[in-house]
This record gives sequence, structure tokens and C-alpha cells, in this order.
Amino acid sequence: MPFTPHGKHLIAGEWIASPTSFDSEPAHGPVHKFSVGTVDLVAQAAEKAEEAFWSYGYASRETRARFLETIADEIETRAEAITEIGSQETGLPEARLQGERGRTTGQLRLFAEHIRKGGYLDRRHDAALPDRKPAPRPEIRMIQQPIGPVAVFGASNFPLAFSTAGGDTAAALAAGCPVVVKGHSAHPGTGEIVAEAIHAAIVKTGVHPGVFSLIQGGDRKVGSALVQHPLIKAVGFTGSLAGGRALFDLCAARPEPIPFFGELGSVNPMFIMPQALAARADEIANGWAGSLTMGAGQFCTNPGIAVVLDGPDADRFTETARKALAEVGPQVMLTMGIARAYREGKARFDSRNSVKPVLTTESTGREARPNLYETTGEAYLQDHVLGEEVFGPLGLIVRVSSTDEMARLARGLEGQLTVTLHMDAGDLQAAQALRPILERKAGRVLVNGFPTGVEVVDSMVHGGPYPASTNFGATSVGTMAIRRFLRPVSYQNFPQELLPEDLR
Repeated sequence: MPFTPHGKHLIAGEWIASPTSFDSEPAHGPVHKFSVGTVDLVAQAAEKAEEAFWSYGYASRETRARFLETIADEIETRAEAITEIGSQETGLPEARLQGERGRTTGQLRLFAEHIRKGGYLDRRHDAALPDRKPAPRPEIRMIQQPIGPVAVFGASNFPLAFSTAGGDTAAALAAGCPVVVKGHSAHPGTGEIVAEAIHAAIVKTGVHPGVFSLIQGGDRKVGSALVQHPLIKAVGFTGSLAGGRALFDLCAARPEPIPFFGELGSVNPMFIMPQALAARADEIANGWAGSLTMGAGQFCTNPGIAVVLDGPDADRFTETARKALAEVGPQVMLTMGIARAYREGKARFDSRNSVKPVLTTESTGREARPNLYETTGEAYLQDHVLGEEVFGPLGLIVRVSSTDEMARLARGLEGQLTVTLHMDAGDLQAAQALRPILERKAGRVLVNGFPTGVEVVDSMVHGGPYPASTNFGATSVGTMAIRRFLRPVSYQNFPQELLPEDLR
């Protein structure tokens, strides 16, 4: 039976309508009305989240693990309806949404397993030394504790894995922190049905209903009010540099500043070393074209730049990439706004004398077609605009004169989510010189691969120096993401009976 959204907000177990509404903008299918978020709803949700923290934040790890697993079960129960509404709203193919749903439930179950093991608590103990001279040492124990209610902003490009029950929400709930989600207006129906799944899990497990609230978008004041509310103790955000930086500044300007964990954007450059280029130019070019256009280029790890040594091998690489991209037809983008921004990004490249077009196409409406440009290393370093993210299937080939110039270009990079090395055995010496530069620029460094696949595992880092993210010491993917919503507390000379249960 088709899913028809009711368009309300979920505030601590209650579905609430607000006086005004906005229309969804689906890629296909019916238009639905959704209540616009309000500042009053933010206050209600934050207050209920604080109330829930006094029970949920101190619940057993097993209680929280079962809650996460039940959310995953309830999402799977609604699998067909989620795929249907998600495809209508975003234009993403069913297979992509099914895979993303699996990643979403997998993240929830991974965090359940992670907190059961208890290693994330980082428990430490220094025994008392009563006979130490000149002064005795007290007994000190330490453990990581949840910080309190967390605000999460749904992402436009991942309606499931980075939105209502996505990685930020899963990590915060695993840590013991209630969550207030600001839904993204690009996929409000998808957010609503996932919120229904979370609500069903709350009812089944008996946790406090204030542990989760969903406030739909439609008004920018909602986001500002959410990050400024005094009961919110941290923010998880995936989105644009401009929007994220504005919210980051609000967090820093609060009477009590709070951490803003924003993933803001990246061009994810690839450095193709000379031997690899000579041996595998066609193979790498075809792989790049596939990665660049995957999901219409709407991945935060989309590899937008390829750095190559100028010469005949670079010519072959460029021509192969051009042919592969020319065969890619128009793809539906997530929103009309994103499609418009893609066309504006292409126009910026077309207006610059520092680049030469290799493949230019026209995109109309909500669709995007690939575009490819090339420039020199010297021109790239002199033109900051060439290093700015264009969200979509646009690629730039940068030709350098030597591996030394390649290293100079790497030093000039801003912070990135990923950087990639394509290399063969003969490139090892040059790659060794380049590696220390690249690891200072990105959270993940790859060899002979493409960065558009982000594994949800213990060792993954999805973050990097600014502007890739606002906190270079954090990740938004993988089990280490839980650390964002914890803080260390020391207990000195505590009797066993007074210690937190996980320290006894």
C-alpha cells in the first residue's frame, strides 16, 4: 500500500502540526504538504530531550544497544515504503536507496555491537599510592560519559544514511545522547517514515520518548534556534560550506559555546603518478569517469580533480576520460536548487581564462550532464576558484610539469575529506615524498582506488582539516564517530558503591 505522509513533526512521541506548511518538490510522483518547523517546537523538543537524558543517558549499554537494533528492525519493516517515497522525493534509483537503507541499518547495528563491547568507554585506573613522598597519590578512575542532547541536521544527498536515523543520530544515541533532528526539506516524507520507525522502537523498548524528535524544515530560523538552544550540547551537520559555517559561528558565539561537527565539502583530488599514468591511463580514466558521475556526482567524496604529469600519457588520459563522460546521459539531481548550483558552478569554469574546456554540455531543469576541463598546475595555484567544490559531475584535470610541481600543488590544497594516489611500483619514491603532505591535507588517503565508497568500519575517518570539516579530530562515519558525543570524567577517591556502573 503506498505511503502517504501526514506532514507532521514528531516531538517526544507526539505528532504535531504547525500553522503553516510547505509543498514537497518530488522528482516524480505526488506533491505532499508538510508542516513548517517553528522556534517553539525547537524549545519543546530540546526540553523533552533534556528530560530524557536523565534516564537514557544513564541507561545500561544493553538497553541502548537493544534500542538501536529495534530502530534498525523497524526501518526494515518499512523497507518498501521507504524506497518508494525516497525515490519519488530524490530521484535516486531504487537500488541506490535499498543499498543506503542497508547502510543505515548496518550503522545502527554496528554501534549496538560497539557499545556492548565497552572499549569506547576508554576506562582508566590509577591506584592510590598512600605512601608516596612527599605527598600521597589518590585513587583516580576515568570514563567517557555522554554530553547531553544533540542536534542533527539531515543531509540533502543521503536521505537515509546521513539523515533522520543516519550516522550522526546512531552515534549520538549509542553514546547515550537524545537527538533532535532538523529534517531536510528535500526529502521530508522519507524523514517522516524513518521517524515513525524510531517512534515504534521507542514504544517497543520503553525508553523515554524525548530521546528523539523530528522537526521538519521550511524555515531557516529553525536551524539557528536549534544550535543556539542552551540545552543542546553538540551539533552534527552535513551540508554546504556557507550554511555550515553560519551555524558553526552561531555555536561559537553562544554564551556556552558548543562543538559543531560539520562536514562541509571537498574536491577530493587524485594524484596520478607517472608510472601508473604510463601503464594504466585508460583504466584510471574510465574508473574516474565512473566515480565522478556516480549518483550524478552528488557525493561528498566525489573526486573532482585529477593531477597528472603533462605529456602524451596525460593526453591519452584526458581523451579517454572525455569519451567515457560523453557517454553518460543526463541524471536527475536531488533538488532543483542543487541542479541550479551545478549550472552556476559550470558557469564559473566557463568564465575563466585559466581553464580549457575538454567536454562541455548543457544541463536543464533538474538534470545534470558531465563536464570536463583542464588547466596547468601554475594556473590552478593562482586561481582559488578552481579548488572550490562544484557539487555534481564536473571534473578538472590539472597538468603539472614534474612531481616536484605536483608536491607544490598538494601543499597548496585546502583541507579535504580524501586524497588519492594512483601509483605503480616505480612510483614509490615519489609517492613517499608526497605522502606526508597528503596526510596533512585529508582524513583519508587512498592508493589505487576511488573515494566514493565509504566503509562503515572501526578504522574509517570521514572528516579532515577545514573546510572539509570543522573539527579535524573527528569522523562522522565509523565507530569512532561516537567520540564526538562523549566527554571524559575523572572520579577521585570514590567508594565502589558510588562509582558509575561501568567503572565498578
